[in-house]
Amino acid sequence: MTEGTKSSPKGSGFQFKVRGPQDFYGGLALIALAILAILASGDLPGQHGFAFGPGTAPRMFATLLAIVGGLVSLSGLLFEGPPIGHFAIKGPAYVLVAILLFAGMIRGIDLRMIGVPFTIPPLGLVLSTFAAFIVSIMGSSEFKWLESLLAAAAMTAFCVGLFVYLLQLPFQLWPI
Repeated sequence: MTEGTKSSPKGSGFQFKVRGPQDFYGGLALIALAILAILASGDLPGQHGFAFGPGTAPRMFATLLAIVGGLVSLSGLLFEGPPIGHFAIKGPAYVLVAILLFAGMIRGIDLRMIGVPFTIPPLGLVLSTFAAFIVSIMGSSEFKWLESLLAAAAMTAFCVGLFVYLLQLPFQLWPI
């Protein structure tokens, strides 16, 4: 019998250890987001030689995001880092609901497409922004009504000043 031959438990070939899981998987998420942005901007013209167009900036920023994601992932392989902790779902869920609420309120909602004979008219930038800020702030564990109302009013005033008066975008301010 051949008792003297033992195989190596590691085996042969390339092996790597993830030393910083947060950095490694966070970098992979950034790369995935960059790939999604590049695919989404694929139909936009631009960035062919020196011909800049609507697709130039999204593709450039997505490429930069992919490079940064690669560097972050590489740092997760090379350097020790914190483990991945638990993921809080409450905050991101409230922010997602606030974004969808803003989109529905600013543009209006036609419920006839789902068989309900009802239409909610556009509610304007002021009400839409204020409601979206309140809902997104509710996702915080430090939510307090008075502070939230003041912060939402200040951010709504900032958005109206920036988008309507400074940038002169044609937003409807109030409901029709």
